[in-house]
Amino acid sequence: MADTTSGNEGKVPSVPDQPAGTAGGFSMASFAEIASTLRRGDTGLAIGVMVILTMMILPMPSIMLDMFLAVSIIFSVLILMTGLFIQKPLEFSSFPTVLLISTMLRLGLNISSTRLILSNGHEGTAAAGQVIQSFGNLVMGGNFVIGVIVFAILVIVNFIVITKGSGRIAEVAARFTLDAMPGKQMAIDADLSSGLIDENEARTRRRDLESESAFFGAMDGASKFVRGDAIAGLLITFINILGGIFIGVAQMELSFSEAANNYTLLTIGDGLVSQIPALIVSTAAGILVSKAGVQGAADKALATQFTGYPKALGMSSAVMVILSLLPGIPMIPFLGLAGGAGYLAYTIGNKKKEVATAAEVKKAIESAPKPPPEPPITDALKMDELRIELGYALLPLINGREPGGGDQLTEQIKALRRQVATDMGVIMPPVRILDNIQLGANEYIIKVKEVEAGRGILYPNHFMVMDPAGGQVKLPGTHTTEPTFGLPATWVEAQYREDASLRGYTVVDPATVLSTHLTETIKNNVSEILTYGDVQKLLKEMKGDQAKLVDDLIPGQITVSGLQRVLQTLLGERVSIRDLGTILEGVSEVTGMTRNTSTIAEHVRSRLGRQICAANLAPGGYLPLISMSPKWEQAFLEAIVGEGDDRQLAMQPSKLQEFVVKVRDAFEAAAQQGEVPVLLTSPQTRPFVRSIVERFRAHTTVMSQSEVHPRVKLKTIGAI
Repeated sequence: MADTTSGNEGKVPSVPDQPAGTAGGFSMASFAEIASTLRRGDTGLAIGVMVILTMMILPMPSIMLDMFLAVSIIFSVLILMTGLFIQKPLEFSSFPTVLLISTMLRLGLNISSTRLILSNGHEGTAAAGQVIQSFGNLVMGGNFVIGVIVFAILVIVNFIVITKGSGRIAEVAARFTLDAMPGKQMAIDADLSSGLIDENEARTRRRDLESESAFFGAMDGASKFVRGDAIAGLLITFINILGGIFIGVAQMELSFSEAANNYTLLTIGDGLVSQIPALIVSTAAGILVSKAGVQGAADKALATQFTGYPKALGMSSAVMVILSLLPGIPMIPFLGLAGGAGYLAYTIGNKKKEVATAAEVKKAIESAPKPPPEPPITDALKMDELRIELGYALLPLINGREPGGGDQLTEQIKALRRQVATDMGVIMPPVRILDNIQLGANEYIIKVKEVEAGRGILYPNHFMVMDPAGGQVKLPGTHTTEPTFGLPATWVEAQYREDASLRGYTVVDPATVLSTHLTETIKNNVSEILTYGDVQKLLKEMKGDQAKLVDDLIPGQITVSGLQRVLQTLLGERVSIRDLGTILEGVSEVTGMTRNTSTIAEHVRSRLGRQICAANLAPGGYLPLISMSPKWEQAFLEAIVGEGDDRQLAMQPSKLQEFVVKVRDAFEAAAQQGEVPVLLTSPQTRPFVRSIVERFRAHTTVMSQSEVHPRVKLKTIGAI
């Protein structure tokens, strides 16, 4: 035969060169990519579920079955421990999914073990692996009847007690959670609208509420997994026992007792291996759904609530002592438990007493009077606008009512605030009332910006009586001088009040005397009381067209402080600034020509002529006048030096003294006629005449001819 072999016999065919690090067409990078994919959580979970489904279809060797049975047991223990240690149920919101996976794992293992038991059960009790064999021998103890009974009890406990109770709790929790959801949503919205929580907190609470309702709804359905698992385990067990005995006797030619022993041990072992994890998971489900109203880990919650009442432990100890004395009852275990419970009751009771005592001590320390904290140094800079300091004998004026029905001093001050606002157009600042032990018992002082502006003496439970004619009161009492106007007066006891009224005297209670004095003091110093902030408040309260006037006037034509000085000038002569709109119109008319506040105030007075005349009308409806003669008008005009806003009065002192005497004589003569006239001058000299007159007759009104309203009736009382 011809030789058909070639020259390449015995040689390996050549393979193309491959890059380093490759094997079988896969590079190391490919393996790394596969490993990275397997490490991903979603991929690993998908592979695990596919493995569980594969176990239900393909046969599994006994070694692998042992491994997966161990995984099932440790998985169930992990679920139970997690349920015990979580603080609230929502921390284990994936429990329904975990329950489904654990149920599928046990059913897959049941099917795989069933296949091994029925296929290899005739070979002996190790046919389905060592785990099943060990559980079977441990429970049965050589008697398969015992194993059947124990298995049945475990199924009953799991199916009837734990699973049924957990399912009922989950069902009720889901129903009540869904019913309460609208109310909880409204509560969150109410807290958000009231400002108790912000938008982020509201969003978090809504998300927790939705998660809670979804969790309990899922737990209601997931409890059916546990119930179905118990039923399936029971059915699989009976099928394995009956099917195994039939296969062993009919096909494998085993005796009935041998087949019953082998297949029953394997089946009971398989059932126990499945039911014990199922029992553990059912317990975890029960703990989880029954923990809806418990905060914190289960051990801490139970320990706190069981040890909260030491009397319960004490009663339990007493009951165990009584039981130990019954005939036939072993004393040692009962007395031991009684001693332990009694010791706990005693220890916990003492601890609670110590805690209660410590709480009382802490409360007593907190409630004990503490020294007042040292006020900050800035408090010393604060100044009272108005202050009344009283001697200790005058304190009843503010602590009670005056005899005869007089109002309390504080009530009169409240009425005075409204009166000042009406008369002067100024909001009177709060009045601070203090006691001053350095004063006499019946003495008081009125201070403006903490500078004394007036003082007097009051007698509580007495009345001040004055003669309208200015004479001395002829009643027994303490003669004095009325503090406001300097008139002669007498303090009499309450029993002379009616007698004084019958004689035509004026009778005033102490609180009214003080409030009248305060009223005049405020009117004399109202220009100092008007602050920059008060002017701003008055301007903000202007409405409508007047508000537009404010916008046009301030700060373009005059500043707020400039307007404040104008208003203070008016108030200094007791001209009310209540008609603020007219005042602002007058200011706007003259600010184009001058910025001098005195000149502006003079122009505003002419706009307020009707108001000024009305404030000085006599009871007969006429305006009493004392006019200045042309001689004195000319004298004042000649004494004015300077130009524009720098004009000043430079009159000789002797001439001024002569003018003062004539003014005093003229007004005293008018007073004898019962008249209270005004001094009438020319517009050019009025500010300078006023500056002289206010030094010796502060209450005398000085008007210019331009301030006299055309429709006012005039009556000349005299001339200077």
